[in-house]
Amino acid sequence: MIEREEYVEQAYLYGVLLERLGQDITLQELLAQCRYEVLATTKLPMAIDFLSAELKHLGVMAPAMKKLAHYFTPFQTFIVEQSETDRGRFDFRTALSILKHEADYRGRSDNRQGFFFYQFETLCRNRLNYDIGLKAMSQDPLYSPEWKEWILIVRRQLGFVDIADLIYGRSEEFVKYRKRHLGEDAEAEYPILFGEREGKIAFANRQKDPLFLFSAMQRHLGYPAVPRRAIQDQTIEMIPQMQRRLERLEFRIKLFEDEQRQGIDITKFYANRKPSLPADELD
Repeated sequence: MIEREEYVEQAYLYGVLLERLGQDITLQELLAQCRYEVLATTKLPMAIDFLSAELKHLGVMAPAMKKLAHYFTPFQTFIVEQSETDRGRFDFRTALSILKHEADYRGRSDNRQGFFFYQFETLCRNRLNYDIGLKAMSQDPLYSPEWKEWILIVRRQLGFVDIADLIYGRSEEFVKYRKRHLGEDAEAEYPILFGEREGKIAFANRQKDPLFLFSAMQRHLGYPAVPRRAIQDQTIEMIPQMQRRLERLEFRIKLFEDEQRQGIDITKFYANRKPSLPADELD
């Protein structure tokens, strides 16, 4: 784990890139600008230099972040890599917004439950690769060995077992349920990763849309809302297009009516030119 001030500066970097990305400035120039804005006592300026150099050679940032695995987490690298692939609809702006909120959350909290739900909801809402994404989550240094083992179990069982059941089975609420039905001597068979509150929320959302589970967890755990790709409103552009099409349709109908009545006078479509001289005056 790196110092929290590093994550604070990372959050600032991602926010600045997100804000200035649409100002007709290349990403290389933006990184060069941010190089002198972030805190010089952190290691982020050196990381920016390496990212900028690799970006100039390869055109992408993910390979450079993989080489800086001691500084950038595997999940951060995974998010950038998914935004730089040619396949899919996950764009770089959404990736920067996700990284900004995650780095800001890392800088002020170390709640593993909140981090798991934020990262897992990011995979679900943006339809990213679950297999690679959960593997990247399991390699995060924030999680303990018990957490890493359970995330890999979720990776194998996801799609066969409801995520709410997987969470409920590792909660203190499930332990209390076993004690009520099996006696006070009943103990958990696996390490407990979630508290009583998370267990109750998971039990209440069994066999429901996972988005309801994420919404409830976000309200009670207080982790940042997961950014999603903004859907552009095309109604503003559609109205002028429809108006031009109606004008062309009206013009065609008028030509058709003129042809039915007395024929089309094509002379009015001639370009305005000077009348030519009579043939006798040319001699």
